[in-house]
Amino acid sequence: MRKQRMNLRLFDVMTTTTETLSAEMKIFYDGVLLDNAKPNLVHDQFGQKRPIPKNGGKEIEFRRYKTLPKALTALTEGVTPDPNKMSVTTVTAKVKQYGDWISLSDVLLLTAIDNNLTEAVVLLGDQSGRTLDTITREVINGGTNVLYAPAGATPVTTRAGIKATSLMILQLIMKAAAILKGANTVPFDKSYVAIVHPYVAYDLMQDEKWEEWNKYTNAESMYEGELGRIGNVRFVESTEAKIWDKETAGGDVSVFSTLVIGKNAYGVTEVEGGGLQTIVKQLGSGGTADPLNQRASAGWKAIKTAEILSDEFMVRIESSSSFSAAAAN
Repeated sequence: MRKQRMNLRLFDVMTTTTETLSAEMKIFYDGVLLDNAKPNLVHDQFGQKRPIPKNGGKEIEFRRYKTLPKALTALTEGVTPDPNKMSVTTVTAKVKQYGDWISLSDVLLLTAIDNNLTEAVVLLGDQSGRTLDTITREVINGGTNVLYAPAGATPVTTRAGIKATSLMILQLIMKAAAILKGANTVPFDKSYVAIVHPYVAYDLMQDEKWEEWNKYTNAESMYEGELGRIGNVRFVESTEAKIWDKETAGGDVSVFSTLVIGKNAYGVTEVEGGGLQTIVKQLGSGGTADPLNQRASAGWKAIKTAEILSDEFMVRIESSSSFSAAAAN
């Protein structure tokens, strides 16, 4: 593999005292932040996406279209029937702003071996991705379609009733998929998608029906975090999948959420196009507030919201795992 050469001119920002970033530097830092945010946006991956409109107020609109009824009335020869109408429901959600930043001293930037400004943007990118993903996760875990893993042969009907033996099993995945099919939920590329914690995925991967991702797709077509599939459900793992510790769950063990999803179950705002911004301030940009040019900074801010659009297009499975005793979120 040919090694890429690093353009050291990009890092002149650490020693310059000019107040503005060059276009190349702005693109570079934006790219670093987004590249480190996107792998964490697993829950955002499958939402109906909406851009942040400029000057559009603090609310954003998502659309939910009602399925057309069957056309069972026979046509009359030579007579044009009355047209049908599209039925659309508008779902509005308020957007909120989030963000964080790191301050870097001139001494650190001038004497450190590592490129600390770039490393700061890397850390902030990871933080922003986990933050925005958690906002989406908390919303979509509020759905009302829930299956509880049985404790062996004993049915479970509440989160508090989940036991150490309430492991994820094949039948729960197949039941969730059947519920989505019964609701005429549109799949993603012929498959539904499940967002699963690695601890729960470990239990599922012991099933003989489990297929590794490279058996049915390739690196270009796989989802971010994709592990494998069972039947027509493809699994993507995330350490940010929802966990209720035993105190919160009210039972004996930590409880894990596995979300089985079809298209248009929920909506999210996009991170591109102003949804997520990188802010880098060079040494010398602080004016009289920084008279000796001692501070630079890197930060991010984002406009974000998520909203459930069609609860029937999503099923949450709650279970324990082989790692429940050590899990917390």
